[in-house]
Amino acid sequence: MSEVFMLKNEFAYVSVQVDQSANGDRLMITDVRTGKTSFFDPLELECLLWSTHKELTSFLDPSQTRWINETDDED
Repeated sequence: MSEVFMLKNEFAYVSVQVDQSANGDRLMITDVRTGKTSFFDPLELECLLWSTHKELTSFLDPSQTRWINETDDED
């Protein structure tokens, strides 16, 4: 694992680091408050880069993703 960076504002608090335990490097992002962790490979990150802010607006609404039941996400 690489150096851990902490990013925080009034809406979110995450740790970010490069994970090298898989077949290739990927970014590991952890929500410090909940412990939820996700991994993003270079392709996923590039897709995020090319997305517009308008396309990402729904992701920024916590009622769309944050307060759902984890089992609801498996559909």
